[in-house]
Amino acid sequence: MQIRIGIYGYGNLGRGVENAIRQNKDMRLVAVFTRRDPKTLSIATQGVEVVSVSDVEKYKDFIDVMIICGGSATDLPTQTPALARHFNVIDSFDTHARIPAHFESTDAAAREGGHVAMISVGWDPGMFSLNRMLAGAILPEGMDYTFWGKGVSQGHSDAVRRIEGVLDARQYTVPVQSAIDAVRGGQMPTLTTREKHTRECFVVAAEGADLSRIEKEIKEMPNYFADYDTTVHFIGEEEMKREHSELPHGGCVIRVGKTGKNGEHTQVIEYNLALDSNPEFTASVIVAYARAVVHLFREGQSGAKTVFDVPPAYLSPLSREDLMRTLL
Repeated sequence: MQIRIGIYGYGNLGRGVENAIRQNKDMRLVAVFTRRDPKTLSIATQGVEVVSVSDVEKYKDFIDVMIICGGSATDLPTQTPALARHFNVIDSFDTHARIPAHFESTDAAAREGGHVAMISVGWDPGMFSLNRMLAGAILPEGMDYTFWGKGVSQGHSDAVRRIEGVLDARQYTVPVQSAIDAVRGGQMPTLTTREKHTRECFVVAAEGADLSRIEKEIKEMPNYFADYDTTVHFIGEEEMKREHSELPHGGCVIRVGKTGKNGEHTQVIEYNLALDSNPEFTASVIVAYARAVVHLFREGQSGAKTVFDVPPAYLSPLSREDLMRTLL
């Protein structure tokens, strides 16, 4: 039986989810839910309904997992708990400092509704989180280092776009190469947030907007920019379309550890991503975890979950026997 998927929100991530579903034969897209007028929204999958978000509860018996594709700044903190009362859900909430609070509010709602709610799924948080955990378990005497970029951060770009007077924005996260080189070389430096990355923003402002105020709000935004050296460039709409229309990203998780009787040997574990499309890769991770949501729900589980709570086999459409025979 195919897993029935709903997409709640149809921006870059929602379109990526739609494409990813088509690559998974055990899944079927049932409907796309939008805050826009459904008649104005054209999607890629023929025969799939486009529905107003106001009618979402009518579909609770026809969707196995609702994939929520809103932004972390203001959408997901309310959307995920609200929908978890009626559906199994999954989101990509990526404001690291607020994950515990988001988990708590979502957990209460999901348990009330008897559903499974998977939060903070993607590559970071998500795949990078798993690799930090695994590497730390394998090398208990060591240090973790995570470097992002160079690439466009969707969450940070969305946060900038929500500032009054901003029409469009792209935010690039840029790793400090000397810091990466030191860690890959087996050193274990103590690095501040500012020493690991810089941030670069390209902003299209409304005519007459106070550019000084916008720049100040960006640079002082907690959880996003306040702890980084941030450069803000104000550009025109044409330059934005010409130079910043793609959404590449990537990065690496590195753990440097010591083994041996006296810690005489240095071991380096690295997990690296190079992504042409941040939203399409994030969507692909989410769709794999949607399969896990169904597994957990069918086992009778409920409440909020993270990537740490999922057996790896639950991500795959292959049976346990096939996994052992072909991959183990």
